[in-house]
Parts: sequence; structure tokens; C-alpha cells
Amino acid sequence: MTKTGRRPGDSGTRRAIATAAQRQFGERGFAKTTIRSVAEEAGVDPALVMQFFGSKDQLFAQSIRWPFDPVEEIGAVICGDRTTAGARLVALFVRTWDAERGRNPIVTLLRAATTQDAAERQLRDFLEHELLTPLVEGLHCDAPAVRANLVAAQLLGLGIARYVLHFQPLAAMPPEEVVALLAPLVQSALTGPLPRARN
Repeated sequence: MTKTGRRPGDSGTRRAIATAAQRQFGERGFAKTTIRSVAEEAGVDPALVMQFFGSKDQLFAQSIRWPFDPVEEIGAVICGDRTTAGARLVALFVRTWDAERGRNPIVTLLRAATTQDAAERQLRDFLEHELLTPLVEGLHCDAPAVRANLVAAQLLGLGIARYVLHFQPLAAMPPEEVVALLAPLVQSALTGPLPRARN
């Protein structure tokens, strides 16, 4: 039976709701997760979920978090041989997406970004501001905005093909094979020559 009212301490209540939401979004996806089901798991009234988060879109956006520190991980990608930065970046993404396969909230975020405005904004803002801009600036890339976009296209393409649409044989490949295949493409996007724009 669902409890009504507040739990002791707003921060604990909010955390319980976010934890339940993250688990359900990861396991069920956006469409099959409801405010009521999250409230029931968190032990609160559905009205309290709405009070804290405002809407299902906002609950999703605020409960899904990338499972790594972007400053630390991008720092590790930038350090070392510049010619292998692409491999380190692809390995980071494959490792992140492969974790908890089938119940991964980051895969859920990728899937939801194609239809939900809040998820699309969250994914784009995180990739652009927390990962790709610091990456291309740290590698001192020319045409940094263009290169960041090209890297995003490669990584998001991988995410959709392998984890959302399950293209074969890509979806079944071991992580190290995926990294070996995609790393040269990402490396080229980061440091390879760009075609000259036509006048």
C-alpha cells in the first residue's frame, strides 16, 4: 500500500524517488515507467513525486546520471599519446554502455532522446559541455566545434546501432572488437585532415 505525505526529511524522500525512477527507467524504459509505479516503489504518494519533480519528463531528466566523473575521464582520454585518444574515448563509451546491459539508464537516455525533449536536451548538453568541448580543447584540435560534432555523430551512431536497434553483428561483438573498429574513425574525427570548404 502506498504511503501518503512526506517521509522524514525532504532530501531522503527526493533521493528515494530518484533511485526508484532510475531503476525503473533503466529496466522498463521511459514509456513503461509511470509516476504511480515510481511512487509505489519509493513508498510515497504520487502527488509527492509531482511536487518534487513536476512531470515525468523532469523526473527522468533529474534521475538519470552518467556513471562517471567527466572531468576525470576526459582528463584520462586527453593524457597520453594524442594519436590514441580516439581509442580511449571509444573504450570509455563502450564500457559505460555495456554496463548493466539491458537495464542501463544511459542506454535508456539514448533511446528516450529520440522522442523526449527533456532527454534530448540532457544528452546533448552533457555530451557538448561536459565531454566533447573539453576533449577537443584539451587536444588542441583545429575546428573544434566541427570535430566535436563529428565525434558525437560517431559515438551516438554506435550507441543507436549497437544498443538501441541491435544491428548484427555489431550488437554481439565483444567490446574490444567494437573499440578496434570504431577507434580509427573517432581518431580521424579528432585529428585527421578535414576537407576544405568550397567557396
